[in-house]
Amino acid sequence: MTIRSHRQARELGRKGGLAKAARHREATAVPAPFVGTMLDMMDAAGLVGPTWDAWRTFWCAVFGLPMSEKADLATFARHTGRQAPPAAPVREAWLIVGRRGGKSRSAALAALFLGIRRDWARILAPGERAVCPVIAADRHQARATLSYLKGLLALPAFERYKARVLKDHVELTTGAEIRVSTASYRTTRGYTLIGVVAEEVAFWLNDETGANPDSEVLGALRPGMATVPGALLLGLSSPYAAKGELYKAHVRYAGTDDPGGLAWNADTLSMNPLVDQAVIAQAFADDPIAAASEYGQDGSVSFRRDVQNLFDPEAVRAVMVRDRRELPPVETVRYVAFVDPAGGSGGDSFTLAIAHRDGERVVLDAVRETQPSFSPESVVADYAALLRRYRLYGVTGDCYAGDWPRERFAAHGIGYGRSELTRSDVYRELLPLLNAGRLELLDWPRLAAQFVGLERHVSRSGKDSIDHTPGGHDDLANAAAGALVRAATRTYVFDALPLVPRRHRKSVADEMTTNSSPAEPKAISRAPTMPWVW
Repeated sequence: MTIRSHRQARELGRKGGLAKAARHREATAVPAPFVGTMLDMMDAAGLVGPTWDAWRTFWCAVFGLPMSEKADLATFARHTGRQAPPAAPVREAWLIVGRRGGKSRSAALAALFLGIRRDWARILAPGERAVCPVIAADRHQARATLSYLKGLLALPAFERYKARVLKDHVELTTGAEIRVSTASYRTTRGYTLIGVVAEEVAFWLNDETGANPDSEVLGALRPGMATVPGALLLGLSSPYAAKGELYKAHVRYAGTDDPGGLAWNADTLSMNPLVDQAVIAQAFADDPIAAASEYGQDGSVSFRRDVQNLFDPEAVRAVMVRDRRELPPVETVRYVAFVDPAGGSGGDSFTLAIAHRDGERVVLDAVRETQPSFSPESVVADYAALLRRYRLYGVTGDCYAGDWPRERFAAHGIGYGRSELTRSDVYRELLPLLNAGRLELLDWPRLAAQFVGLERHVSRSGKDSIDHTPGGHDDLANAAAGALVRAATRTYVFDALPLVPRRHRKSVADEMTTNSSPAEPKAISRAPTMPWVW
C-alpha cells in the first residue's frame, strides 16, 4: 500500500469516528425541557375537545394561565365558588371530584409536566434526585396513575424524556423520577419533591396506629417541597366523611381568594360527560346519600353527613393498658370467647378474643389474629388449644359460612354458638362501656386502630349501622367487642362445658355448678368420648 493510500485510510477512519461520535452524542443528549404550558401538554396527549373543557379550565386556574372565554370563567366560578381566578400558580390544588371523572389520567399528565418542565439535574445538587411521588392507600391503586404515565411516555411528544421505566417508578432524562408509594409518613421523608400526587386521599388508612394518616403523611411531605420553586401538592379524591385533609382543604379554599391554594368541587358528569348517565341515575335510586358522594349532581359532590366515628380515639387510648399484650389464665376466673371466622383466601383475618368480668370492669385477656392466606383447619386447631388453656369448651361467633365453623370447632371438642346480636349491635353495646372507662384493652395497635376506624352510618330509615371504613378491616375489633360484651352481660351459656350428648348435658352442668360460685366453676377433668351436640 502506498503512502497516499495510508493517508486516505486514516482520513476515512477519522471521519467515520467523528460521525460515530456525533451519532452517540445525538442519541445520549439530554433533551431540552418542555417549554409549553399544561394546556400544550394536554394538546400533545390528545386530551382535546369539549369533554376536556372543564379540565382545561382547572389547569388554567392551577398554573395561573389566563382565561379569556366567559365559559371558562363561569366554569371556574361554578366549581370553586370564587369569581377571580388565581393570577399565579398555586402551591396546593385539591380536586374533589366524583368517581370516573378522569382524576388519575389527569394526575399522570400533571406529574409528567412537573418532571419535564425543567432540567432538574442543573438545578439540584450533584447526586440529588428530584422526586414526584404518587401516593395512594396501597400500591395497586397508585399504579393506575403510573400506568397512565407509562402510556404518555410512549407518545412521540414525550418519549424522548423517558430514561428508564421500572415496576414502581419512572426515571426521566431531566433528572426527575416519578414513583408510586403507599400512604406512610415514615417512608415519604427525606426526598426533594418537585410535586406530590395524593390519590384518593379521603380513603387513606392506617391499620397499625389508628392515627389520621392523611395529616401525618402530608405533614411529612410538605417540607420536601419547601426548597423547590413551583412545587405542587395535588390532592384528588372523591369525597367521603366530613373530616380529614380533603375536607379541611375544602373548608379553607372553597369560595375564598387564597393565593396559595385552590379547591375544585365537581360532579362526575361535569368532568367526564362520557360516563353513562343511567349508571348514575340507578345509583341515586339505590342510595341517594351515597351517590351524592360517589358521583354528585348539579355540578358538585357532597361530603357525607351521615358518617361519623363511633369511638373517640382518646377514649380508646384511655382504656388500653400499656405494655399488656396478654393475661395468663387464672383458675378462679370464668372466661368467655368470641370468634370472627374467615375462609383463609380473601382479605379478612380469622380472629379470636377471650375476656372476663372483674367486678364492674370488663377485661380483655387474649386476642389472636391470623391474616390470609392460611388454612382454616389449622387455625381452628390452634384456637381450640388456646380456648382449652382458659378452660373454655365453647365459643360464640357470627353466622359466617353456615355450619362450617360449628363443625370444625366441634371436631376439636369446642362448641360453636351463633351470636344473637348483629355486628352493629355488639359495637353499640360496647360504646357505653368504653366511654365510661369500664374496659381494660390489651396494648395491640391494630386493635386500637380498628376501633378508632369504626364508623356509624345513618340510613334513610333512621336506623344506624356500624362498620369499618371503605377498604378497612374490623376483624380484631369484632372479636374483641363480642367477647367484652358477652363478659359484661354475663352471657356465659355453656362456654366452660365440654361438648357432651344432649341426654348427659344437665348432669355435667350440675356437676360444674355444685358447690361452686359463678365466678369459680368446678373444673371438668374428663374429656368427651361420644358424638357431641352444642
